[in-house]
Amino acid sequence: MARPRLRFSRRTRDRFGLRDLVSEAAYGVGSRPGRLVLTIVGTVLGVGSLVVTVGLAQTAAGQIGRQFDAVAATQAMVEPATAQTQGGERAIGRLPWDVEDRLGRIAGVEAVGAVAAVDIDGAAITAVPVNDPSAPTLASPQVLATTPGLLAAVRGTIATGRYFDAGHDERADRVVVLGSRAAGRLGVNRVDRQPSIFIGERPYTVIGILDSVERRTDLLDAVILPVGTARADFGLAALDQAHLTIAVGAGPVVGTQAPIALDPNAPENLDVQVPAVASAVRASVQADINAIFLALGAVALLVGGLGIANVTLLSVRERTAEIGLRRALGASQADIGRQFLVESVVIGLLGGLIGAATGVLTVVLVSLAQEWTPLLDPLVVVGAALLGGVIGLAAGTYPALKAAAIEPIAALRAGG
Repeated sequence: MARPRLRFSRRTRDRFGLRDLVSEAAYGVGSRPGRLVLTIVGTVLGVGSLVVTVGLAQTAAGQIGRQFDAVAATQAMVEPATAQTQGGERAIGRLPWDVEDRLGRIAGVEAVGAVAAVDIDGAAITAVPVNDPSAPTLASPQVLATTPGLLAAVRGTIATGRYFDAGHDERADRVVVLGSRAAGRLGVNRVDRQPSIFIGERPYTVIGILDSVERRTDLLDAVILPVGTARADFGLAALDQAHLTIAVGAGPVVGTQAPIALDPNAPENLDVQVPAVASAVRASVQADINAIFLALGAVALLVGGLGIANVTLLSVRERTAEIGLRRALGASQADIGRQFLVESVVIGLLGGLIGAATGVLTVVLVSLAQEWTPLLDPLVVVGAALLGGVIGLAAGTYPALKAAAIEPIAALRAGG
């Protein structure tokens, strides 16, 4: 690259013109392309790391937020309130038998199901007996009664067969669904041949085996009856709990309306648990993640700034004779200082632009690999690019002051 010739007239002897400043800064930046690349690499890594860390923090926080929304923020439960008496705690409220219909009409409720423990008065629970004297005696699984909607409310899945429906419940059919662990204890692993189990002397047809649930994992260890069957065969008197799956943000509405829908005369006799604090927990987790990633980005930026400062200072030392010549031709200390500041700012801006683009690309690629939705505030990208220039300005201040302090005669003697 041809070096521009400097000519200072008497009118401009006391001032380095803007055109001269830009020309000399461009020459200083471009005259050593190898060093320029190495210097920009430091800034690219610093700014790129900042964009990547902030972008991945926002993306990861978004995924955590979705997990809160998908689980914690969509669960609710209603149960009778209790009061302390001399004999212990006693339920003072009552869930109606048509709890599914009543709660299902509330806006934001997506699924409802009720559950109750069944007292079988010590009756044995057995499958078709197999004469095996060496087989160990296993404890009988617990018996629970549920409404048909509970499977959806606890987000359960069926391994084989099906869950009972409203018809089974209304007719009090003697059918059961087994939790996966209860089925293993009873030796039932398929339902296509309509196997039966016995509760005491009563036979019940197994129509399904429960595979997994997100809530109420005790269902996996239970024999599950329709509520209508439990009322007819075992005198079930009341429901224990109602579980709801609700839409995100519907907690306040459900918390207010559910007790009124179930017991208009005494809604205070029912306790409702809704996800009122999920947003606060999510915000706390997001803040912690952002703080960690921002700290890492700040360290990377510090390293990039030190790289610019070191290279600029080295450039000042190498160009001591050149600085002395310019001072002798009429350039002031301020002119020399501004030139090196402009060079540092240009290097910082170039590194900032390249680093911001690299960071955005990295966030997108990582998000695609993890099957995430990339989230990144555009202001972060623009700010990161401009931050590169600010870093260049800060990193070049000390070298610029050193360059401006060089005396012409001493510089020319050193260069000679």
